[in-house]
Amino acid sequence: MTTDDRPTGHDEPHHEGLGSRLNWLRAGVLGANDGVVSTAGIVLGVAGATGDRETLLTAGLAGLLAGSLSMAAGEYVSVSTQRDSERAALDLERRELSRTPEAELDELTGLYQDKGLSPELAREVAVQLTAHDALGAHAETELGIDPDQLTDPWRAAWASFLSFTVGALLPLLAMVLPPTAVRLPLTVGAVLAALALCGWVSARLGGAPVARAVLRNMAGGAVAMGVTYLAGTLLGAVGG
Repeated sequence: MTTDDRPTGHDEPHHEGLGSRLNWLRAGVLGANDGVVSTAGIVLGVAGATGDRETLLTAGLAGLLAGSLSMAAGEYVSVSTQRDSERAALDLERRELSRTPEAELDELTGLYQDKGLSPELAREVAVQLTAHDALGAHAETELGIDPDQLTDPWRAAWASFLSFTVGALLPLLAMVLPPTAVRLPLTVGAVLAALALCGWVSARLGGAPVARAVLRNMAGGAVAMGVTYLAGTLLGAVGG
């Protein structure tokens, strides 16, 4: 293979910080997607029961605030747990490197052999990487962790909070701003378009099939809106 024929960094996701970027992507896309679907469900459910603009606005804002805070808190707890696990694994690796360096070197050599290197080359690579950064070499190969790029729970929480809020504003504004006659079709159309965009972005950046992700996202949102609107209509009829 010539130099010109080799895949570039844009073709293969082997660049540094991929795990961190995927965490941001996961928090952001899931937050926006959840904000769109859950708030659309709330305002459409309420719209099925009443057409009062103030009631719709109150319900939508309450859902937006509760959802964004819930997403942020859940993401913070989840990522904090992951970070604690990563730190515990690194601390254990440090102790093992300090107590049994030769055994750890043999273990690293074996791991490189498992990757396809010859015993001699695996040993040489293990020795050189251990001399350069023993913890980094073992953490990456054994644990799949970069000690310099541990997950940040606060960043993930803020990403979820902001993305949920942005996503939630779309169905809320689409429901309360337009005239009554076009509220429902405009909200449904805006939500489906937003879900299609979320599916497209997540698929493109994650290297997944685009059509499947878009259709799955739109179908889930359509079902959620249909069920909540029907429930709101039935409850409104019973209450009336």
